[in-house]
Amino acid sequence: MLHILKTGACLFCLAAFAQASKTPATNFDQIKTVPATAPAVKPKIQAAILLDVSNSMDGLINQAKTQLWNMVSVMGKATCNGSTPDIEIALYEYGRPSNGETNGYVKKISGFTSDLDLLSQQLFGLTTYGGDEYCGHVINSSLKELSWDTASNNYRVIFIAGNEDFLQGDIAFSKACLLAKQKGVIVNTIYCGSKATGIQEHWNLGGECGNGSYTNINENAKDDDIETPYDSLLFSLNDQLNGTYMGYGNNGTLAYANQSNMDMANMRLSKKAGLKRIAVKGNKSLYKNYQWDMIDAGAADSTALDKISISALPDSLQKKSREEIKKIVKAKTEERSAVQNQIGELSAKREAYIRLEKVKKAMVDNTPTLETEIEKIIREQAKRFNMQIQ
Repeated sequence: MLHILKTGACLFCLAAFAQASKTPATNFDQIKTVPATAPAVKPKIQAAILLDVSNSMDGLINQAKTQLWNMVSVMGKATCNGSTPDIEIALYEYGRPSNGETNGYVKKISGFTSDLDLLSQQLFGLTTYGGDEYCGHVINSSLKELSWDTASNNYRVIFIAGNEDFLQGDIAFSKACLLAKQKGVIVNTIYCGSKATGIQEHWNLGGECGNGSYTNINENAKDDDIETPYDSLLFSLNDQLNGTYMGYGNNGTLAYANQSNMDMANMRLSKKAGLKRIAVKGNKSLYKNYQWDMIDAGAADSTALDKISISALPDSLQKKSREEIKKIVKAKTEERSAVQNQIGELSAKREAYIRLEKVKKAMVDNTPTLETEIEKIIREQAKRFNMQIQ
């Protein structure tokens, strides 16, 4: 499981997933809640992730599943003048023959969205298959198809990762670069292989788009899961957190089930992935499900609980009065806030413990991975916008 760039403009943080393509989707049809007291202009970070899904890219996709939570976590630590940006993430695959030659073998998996569970589900649904990888085409498609917010205080960025010649296809990378500069979108290229080979395959040229960067990763590298004294308690708190969600609408049950499914899928991938996901879920600014959860809906819009039809409520609430429902939601809101605070504190202690263990055991690993390189890029580029990342 990416902006008109002006020096001094505020850079802001990602949130994830609206236009899901053909993955089991969440069709929220009861209400669309908009924060009643939202600022007139809310800064945001928009990130588009473009992944090569050709035969050799299983390692890249596995890294992306974990990287999603690290990326959101890093962006979630960004502030500008005391404000925290919204985060939106989009996902594309390229290099799959079934996507069609006329489409450049490119497919939009998700438009910009903040539905992190759905995006994670879509990442876990990616598979590899041999094909032609047209980098210029997928960059161009993402620039044209996605709803890039042109507000001057938004950070707009593309991360494209792959391992074939960057110049393949019928759309020149230079054309895509020109469009990126016009839209104020930074394009960062990530080659799966050695840095020298990536240069031979012209990936450094793509790094010139919109003042982006070129880097390389070992797509098959695996991180060690370092045990900490906080792991078991964090998993227990995650169970408590899940118990505070109250689904509503036709898809509330489906979305609630997907939340648990993604917990298990990330844990099966690695303990680290599961714990990084829990850390994000503990951050109320990053993990928001107001389109299906009554607590988040009420937090986003103080009138939301009056708008939801009785028939859309869980069976246990349908015979209760509006005032009784509001009291139940208030109690669940307080319970969730307490659990999220504990998750935040323990996640910070866990990160500190891991850093110390690496120092004590001289665990210095300079192997570049999707996680390490994207985090470095975000932190470096954030400085251009006077953004502070903890």
